[in-house]
Amino acid sequence: MNTAEVLIKCLENEGVKYIFGIPGEETLELLEAIKKSSIEFITTRHEQGAAFMADVYGRLTGKAGVCLSTLGPGATNLVTGVADANSDGAPLIAITGQVGTERMHLTSHQYLDLVNMFTPITKRSKQVVRPDTVNEIARIAFKYAEMEKPGACHIDLPCNIAAMAVSDGIAQLPLKHHRENSVSASNDVLLTAANAIAKAKRPVILAGHSTVRNNASKALTDFATHAKIPVVSTMMAKGVIPCDNKYSMWCIGIPQKDFQNYILEAADLVIAVGYDVVEYAPAKWNTNGDKKIIHIDETPNHINKFYQPEEEVIGDISTSLYSLRMLCSNTEEPEWALSIREKMAADHAMFDNDNSFPPKPQKVLHDIREVMGESDILLSDVGAHKMWIARQYHCFHPNTCIISNGFATMGIAVPGAVAAKLLNPDKKVLAVTGDGGFMMNSQELETAYREHIPFVTLIFTDGNYGLIKWKQEEHYGTSFGIKFTNPDFVKYAESMNLKGYRIERTEDLIPTLQEAFNQDVPCIIECPVDYAANMELSEHLKTLKI
Repeated sequence: MNTAEVLIKCLENEGVKYIFGIPGEETLELLEAIKKSSIEFITTRHEQGAAFMADVYGRLTGKAGVCLSTLGPGATNLVTGVADANSDGAPLIAITGQVGTERMHLTSHQYLDLVNMFTPITKRSKQVVRPDTVNEIARIAFKYAEMEKPGACHIDLPCNIAAMAVSDGIAQLPLKHHRENSVSASNDVLLTAANAIAKAKRPVILAGHSTVRNNASKALTDFATHAKIPVVSTMMAKGVIPCDNKYSMWCIGIPQKDFQNYILEAADLVIAVGYDVVEYAPAKWNTNGDKKIIHIDETPNHINKFYQPEEEVIGDISTSLYSLRMLCSNTEEPEWALSIREKMAADHAMFDNDNSFPPKPQKVLHDIREVMGESDILLSDVGAHKMWIARQYHCFHPNTCIISNGFATMGIAVPGAVAAKLLNPDKKVLAVTGDGGFMMNSQELETAYREHIPFVTLIFTDGNYGLIKWKQEEHYGTSFGIKFTNPDFVKYAESMNLKGYRIERTEDLIPTLQEAFNQDVPCIIECPVDYAANMELSEHLKTLKI
């Protein structure tokens, strides 16, 4: 066996089912090994699309998604998706081809020091320099990628090393997996935390993505319901407590001061469960740095002057929450928060029956929610629509609304939907994107068509980089450098053998979505959106009465 074959054997041992990528001259040995393996190679149209597919695969499964590129420009094209996975806590393995070691000391065609390039955006970046080390490098990469906090790891394989024979025996064998031992918080820490919760008059839970990653949604819901504590989630933790649970205060994250900000402002104790400062800066909810905080997570908190917990409850999140549930007796109903929730629900429903055209984003999200089942999956791209999705699209289960809010990069929705549908063929999968983000990776719809992965893409169209326009108008009262033109998206869809639709009446959105989900090819729906609602929301929230 050569080095490439041993590496692919190691990937099979890790449970890898798919590799997303683009072939290259320096990855010929790897491609031959994949061809002979049980792993399916999904040929993409851009390496960034491949990285986003691996990113969302890792986020939805907890197992590292794998992407492959050749050297040089192929590898640099992976960077954004790899950085996104690393920031968002999605396990990912990026494998790159490389020139032979005999050329690395020279100025050489397409050569870059990829180990150094990937180091700042991964948990670990290593080059295979000896054939008999590849099984160790592979196991270490998966271990680091999948351990808390998950992220990206990079393996660089020079083409001459890939072709070299690996000596018989242990060097050819994948390494064994070692099950991570669950750590439990000490009784003293739990008692201290429970005592702080008991003394608090207005405790509030701020739930983050680690709660989702570590399958602690049920434990969180049980704890919050038992202790009668309101729960605010970050964008990446949407659905961690069902949206129809009376203690669910929905999602924080838009730049303006919204209902959730008032709830956290009124709290005398913030119980941060699985919260990561990268998801939503603590300076935005702890402006004076004087909030009492309890940090509950699998790992210690990040250092931040606006996030200094009184107590850190480190260990398995579910175990910690079930222990606290037993220690915390029922408290009085948080009427102050429930009354805010009632006002918030009325505010969010203001445009549910508004059939003006173009539709307001609130109405579009209402209609999407009507069509999508509780377990179906929406993937949000990044732009003004993401703010509306965070605010208006309510979720019953975790991982049913995928938002990148660590790295928060445009272009993720369409390739992310490929991975989501690949994993969930029986669920509706909807990519919601702006016309700006859509054109960044729309080529991956050809990948979806070729691989027979049917999902629906809904494009919010306004011919602007809408989120930047919104921010400019808030700051300067005008906008600059944000306009562009679009192709005919229906013809664009048809040119790739897809089904294309254009919304010309607001009443048509629900039946069009229903029809699109019944197609056996990927579909594009172009929907003009009235983004005058952006500044209307900004002005409305300035006068909010709580």
